[in-house]
Amino acid sequence: MFRSLLMFLLMASNLGVVSCSSSNKTDTASPTGTASINYDAFYVVNGESNSISVINSKSAAVTATFPLTGVTYPHHINLSPDGTMLMVGAPGMDFSGGHDGSMSTMQGSILMLDAMTGAIMKTRKLDGMAHNAAYSPDGTEVWSALMTMPGKLLILDAQTLATKKTIVVGDMPAEVTFSKDGKYAFVANGMSNNVSVIDVSTKAVVKTIAVGDDPVGAWPASDGLMYVDNEKGKSISAMSASTLTVVRTYDLGFTPGMATLAPSGELWVSDADNGKVSYFMKGSTMKMGDITVGSGAHAIAFTRDGTMALVTNQLAGTASMIDIGSHKVMSTITVGKKPNGSIFRSTSVNSLVE
Repeated sequence: MFRSLLMFLLMASNLGVVSCSSSNKTDTASPTGTASINYDAFYVVNGESNSISVINSKSAAVTATFPLTGVTYPHHINLSPDGTMLMVGAPGMDFSGGHDGSMSTMQGSILMLDAMTGAIMKTRKLDGMAHNAAYSPDGTEVWSALMTMPGKLLILDAQTLATKKTIVVGDMPAEVTFSKDGKYAFVANGMSNNVSVIDVSTKAVVKTIAVGDDPVGAWPASDGLMYVDNEKGKSISAMSASTLTVVRTYDLGFTPGMATLAPSGELWVSDADNGKVSYFMKGSTMKMGDITVGSGAHAIAFTRDGTMALVTNQLAGTASMIDIGSHKVMSTITVGKKPNGSIFRSTSVNSLVE
């Protein structure tokens, strides 16, 4: 996915031009640091608008907007284990049409925000694009990959964002995720067509696993698997987080935006090409059905009680609220432009869905 637009983007960057694949509620702005999010909510990152829309999960309405100043095209978002802080990766490039052509010479940023107020606490400029930035399971570190050749995994202090360690991984790494038990970190290496596995305690690469063409993220699931969305390969590689082997492959026939296990046990995969979410039988590659959402379907997040899901539609500027049991869209919510990453935050029990 990274090759075909490389020359075009080299020319565009020299000209100063740089632009994942897309009843309404109105987006309401809140000055930075003045909100008070004391209710269960989804946080949606709006790439082109450089903001976060906060959606009350009960009313399905946008109740606050956090401006993300000083960065361009923020992408994915992560919640600290204690639920108090947000971490946003801002690669500075529009991925709504896919990751093909990503530039190893571009610079990105990460931002730390107060989850209650939206106040930006710290910003760290990086020497490469950052697809995301994820808190370590114990909350003391932030892990983020630089989309370079070769790729580099940065381990940062969670308070200061100072670099503690740098680990070489594969070419053009994108998402950094952790297994549910917190033992391993997984880095999807887009141009290497593999996933680097790092022991969280020793900070050593323990295995490199071959997957499909152009992996973007290895998404953790409650069944002990990591689901890797292979963008150019139009497939999902299901890897065991314990044996570190691929146990199943889903041949999709469409470009996946994200793959995640629903509370029902079904695998949900966003279809960026057709504006749908496809869902598969528990533990099987058998497709059960589709849910029509919006153009450029991307991130999927679930409420803690397992009843509702939110899907961001990058090219539509909306988010779709879905009843998980019935697979029906209950609300279509207008957010900012090019919405991509999202998480759910509960005021009672934290949810780490991103």
